[in-house]
Amino acid sequence: MTKRTETVRVPDGEFSLHVWLPEKGAGPGILLIQEIFGVGDYMAAVAEDLTALGYVVAAPDMFWRLERDWSVEHSETMMAEAGDKVSRFDWAKGPDDLEAALDRLRGLPEVSGGVGALGFCFGGTLAFLLAARASAKLDAVVSFYGSRVSDSLDRAGDVTVPIQFHFGGSDPFIPRDEVAEVERAFAGRDNVEFHVQEDGGHAFHNRTAPMFHQPEPAARAWALTEDFLARRLPVS
Repeated sequence: MTKRTETVRVPDGEFSLHVWLPEKGAGPGILLIQEIFGVGDYMAAVAEDLTALGYVVAAPDMFWRLERDWSVEHSETMMAEAGDKVSRFDWAKGPDDLEAALDRLRGLPEVSGGVGALGFCFGGTLAFLLAARASAKLDAVVSFYGSRVSDSLDRAGDVTVPIQFHFGGSDPFIPRDEVAEVERAFAGRDNVEFHVQEDGGHAFHNRTAPMFHQPEPAARAWALTEDFLARRLPVS
């Protein structure tokens, strides 16, 4: 897996876009949207999984307005620092940055075929918001346990791209009734898939964080993700 860093320029600055290439060097693109701990080991691990499937993966530095290229280990000690970053995140400008990163990914010479987005936690919310504002630019979106999705369900009607939601039924940060709200908002939509791992807590997919990782729900959810991407964003 080859990795490099590109630059995304926006009207008031620029930020890093971390790019990983599959073995064959080209393929459909996936915008990988970080969780609260930054673009660190976990995002690199997910990128490795996706490049193994044949995708070009790009992860933007979403906290650049607060601190450039910031990432920390997954630990109780760092939870407060990561939470502080999210509390100061600019939810007005952040989605603009994300769409700029999507456009940069679409323009990479190695990207052939469609383009999708996949986000976890903080990034799961951003993946949903990106789907709501830029469905025409996307072929598939996957949102893992986005903690603010239920706060933005007024945007549900704007999501026309195929989207797959994942939640944990035992997530202490996203109450089960909020998960049900999201499910009801998208009920009966042909472009929406909804999966709840009832035994899954928050960030259950994160295999680099012993404090979160739950192998069984993680494996089930990732198998569903791979199947969804194979159908909606196929690698030729």
